[in-house]
Amino acid sequence: MKTLLVATPESTVKASLRKALRHGERLENAASAPACLDLLGRRRFDLALVDIGFITSQLPEGEEPDYAAALERFRRSGGPPLIVLTPPERIRQTVSVVKAGADNYLTYPVDPHEVELVMAGLADRKRIEQELEYLRESFWRDEAQGLVRTHSPLMHEVYEKLEMVAPTRATVLLTGETGTGKSLLARLIHMHSSRSGGPFVAVHCGSMPDTLVESELFGHEKGAFTGAERRKLGKFQIADKGTIFLDEVGTISASAQITLLQVLQEGSFCRVGGEQDISVDVRVVAASNVDLAKKISEGGFRDDLYYRLNVFAIELPPLRARREDLPLLVSNLLERLNRNYGKAMAGVEERAMQALTAYAWPGNIRELENLLERAYILERGRRLSPASFPADLMALEHPGPADDPGDGQTLAEARRRAVDEVERRYLERLLIAKKGRVDQAAAQAGITTRQLRNLMTKYALAARDFK
Repeated sequence: MKTLLVATPESTVKASLRKALRHGERLENAASAPACLDLLGRRRFDLALVDIGFITSQLPEGEEPDYAAALERFRRSGGPPLIVLTPPERIRQTVSVVKAGADNYLTYPVDPHEVELVMAGLADRKRIEQELEYLRESFWRDEAQGLVRTHSPLMHEVYEKLEMVAPTRATVLLTGETGTGKSLLARLIHMHSSRSGGPFVAVHCGSMPDTLVESELFGHEKGAFTGAERRKLGKFQIADKGTIFLDEVGTISASAQITLLQVLQEGSFCRVGGEQDISVDVRVVAASNVDLAKKISEGGFRDDLYYRLNVFAIELPPLRARREDLPLLVSNLLERLNRNYGKAMAGVEERAMQALTAYAWPGNIRELENLLERAYILERGRRLSPASFPADLMALEHPGPADDPGDGQTLAEARRRAVDEVERRYLERLLIAKKGRVDQAAAQAGITTRQLRNLMTKYALAARDFK
């Protein structure tokens, strides 16, 4: 059953609406602008009908009227459509409010037939928006299908876990290096959950100043701090009935950690500067590119919050641990670039592909995307050539077969290059398995730590790239 907010001093409006509404809608009343704003901040409505006087009462006196700013107090992100109620003599002003962002208007006395027409217009607009959203979602699904294709056993395990956890309500913690695709995985979890029709709100916690984290996540009341000129809804309230993705969750402040723990435990929170608890139904998917267990031992993260977030953990492998997926990823990214730039790039030359395969990819898929886009812009031919990539990356190109004397090399040179290539690949896989722990890798290789470090220097391998 839909709930409508009727904010007007006119006592006859409710009765007129009852005649026009035939589907058992519930009407909530607000007799003043403050009461209207309070209800919009605390409750969810399917439609708000607000008196023009309530809206203009938010305009500063003696200044040029800024209807968009006044309307913003009533039209928050995720809020209901807004219909302005107005007497005939204020039509001109009401039209300005509609241009500033209101959805439509009704004049006093409210005519039931006019209400039906306005409601039908809103329904048509919502249907069109849903159709457009469906088309956008279908396109995104096609994009995602390309990106999740894999030949990697490690990624098959990741997608099996995703398939198991997505339909549940469980909180998910995604771990892995920067650029491994945690945000894509979070969206896939939302898309394959029962909340797929609800909002998906992504928050990059690491990009927010500590002083604003709580305000962004949980909202604030007017006057809560300097610059808080109006009440603001937080991301958790906007994500109600959907999913919130907290990227780099390990960066949030100690006080924000306490409030986040409360939301996870009780499903409620209090805005900054507020006194009333607000209940929300939000699924949390968090991500971290740092070791949260280590942060706990250093005193930078709450252990009880970690246990709440770590209900179902999925670790994404770095790109260097799934080199077999490079051709698939490159092909998919080139298809996207062809659509965005309008060129018809056919693929990547073999020598360039060999170099891409040999590279350690410390920046993972994000680095691959950036390098391919740069090469795509520079390339004048039909296939990406080594000349379009950075020279230092192309220097990693695989040697030719040892039995191919086509490049003039001697047998001894071919043997040395082949040995170097086998040795470098062995060290890479060993460091991946040991997560960059040089002492453990040296012990398994049967050499000293010093010998291993010398070999790492020879092949430009850094332990930090494997942690």
